[in-house]
Amino acid sequence: MGALTPRSIDELDLAVSSCRACPRLVRWREKVAAEKKAEFRDQTYWGRPVPGFGPADASMLIVGLAPAAHGANRTGRMFTGDRAGDFLYAAMYEVGLASQPTATHIGDGLELHGVRITSPVHCAPPANKPTIDERDRCRTWLDFELGLLRPNLRSIVVLGGFGWQSLLPVLQRNGWDIPRPRPKFGHGAEVSLAAPSGRSAGSTPGSIRLFGCFHVSQRNTFTGLLTQEMTQDVLRAAATHAGLS
Repeated sequence: MGALTPRSIDELDLAVSSCRACPRLVRWREKVAAEKKAEFRDQTYWGRPVPGFGPADASMLIVGLAPAAHGANRTGRMFTGDRAGDFLYAAMYEVGLASQPTATHIGDGLELHGVRITSPVHCAPPANKPTIDERDRCRTWLDFELGLLRPNLRSIVVLGGFGWQSLLPVLQRNGWDIPRPRPKFGHGAEVSLAAPSGRSAGSTPGSIRLFGCFHVSQRNTFTGLLTQEMTQDVLRAAATHAGLS
C-alpha cells in the first residue's frame, strides 16, 4: 500500500484494484480466476481486489464482508453476480436505493442512489474467511474510504458481525465517538455516534447512525434467518436517517 493517500473516491478505487498486500489472498483470487467455475468457463474473471461501488457523495454506506470467489471476484463489482447480491440488490431496489433489482455484470445499467457499498476485505478469501491479519492489513482502504465519505455520510448498514467489528475502530480513527463498552452486533441493532470533533452533533451532518443487519449470505437467506422484509426494514430505516427517503 505504501504511502499512498487517495484524494478522491476514483483514486481510491484505482489503488484498491491494484493492491497485492496479502500473498494468500492474491494466490487464491488469481487461482479462482484461472480455474473458473464450470458455468462461467467462457467468461474472463476480474481476479483482482474489488473496489467499493456507488457515488462519491453517498450519505449512506453498506459494509459487507469480502467479495465472493465466483461473484464479485468474477465481475469486479461489489455483490454482483451471485445469489447474495441478487438478494441484496432486490431489497435495495424495493427501498429505492438501486435503479434495478438485478446485478449481473459491470455495464448492466445498475446505478445506486445516494448509497455506496464496500467491505473490510477487498479480495475473495478461501472459504469466505479472511484472517485477522488480512482484515487488519486491508483496513487501511476502509480508513481512506471513510475519510473521503465523511462530509456527507449519515448512516451505515453493516452486514454481519465481521463487518461490524472491522468498522468500529475505523470509525473511531476518523473521529466518531464509539460508546464504551463497544456496541454489540445484532440484527436490528441501532447505534448513534456523535460527530467528529469540530462538527455539529445531533441530527445535523457529521453525526451518524449504525444499523446492524444479518449478512445476505445464502446460509442466512435460504434458512429464513434473514428475509427480504427484514432486510428492507433495515435499509429503509438507514435511508430515512440519511435523508434518502
